[in-house]
Amino acid sequence: MTPSRFAALLAASVLLAASPALAQSGSGRQPAPKGAEVYFHYPLDGLRVPERFTVRMGLKEMGLAPAGTEWPNTGHHHLLINTEPGPPDQPIPADYNNIHLGNGQSEVVVTLPKGRHTLQLLLGDHNHVPHDPPVMSRKITIYVR
Repeated sequence: MTPSRFAALLAASVLLAASPALAQSGSGRQPAPKGAEVYFHYPLDGLRVPERFTVRMGLKEMGLAPAGTEWPNTGHHHLLINTEPGPPDQPIPADYNNIHLGNGQSEVVVTLPKGRHTLQLLLGDHNHVPHDPPVMSRKITIYVR
């Protein structure tokens, strides 16, 4: 191996090792930046809503990226309806109670039956796994009229 080839390989390995996109926490999950927060723009806790309404989400100190796109300090929203978050080291399930917004959306139209419902937001990384620590909203209660 020539000295210039060795220097190029060494430089590339240093760049890869320092790349935040590839950094992982000690848990093997993508790290969440300090101060990262996900929250509801709409609806707000205790609000009465129609059966079909739009959920609007906000995010601080991070960016949105589609599922499968691995960029530092990014993720995509998951809307949890009438359920608890699963284990933080496992992918967020995709079902009626765990709505994946894998295209990087910050809003979604939801239809729910009349009655009391809980909503919570959980950010997932490129593989739908919560960050470390999880970037999660507080749970809110809404009432469908």
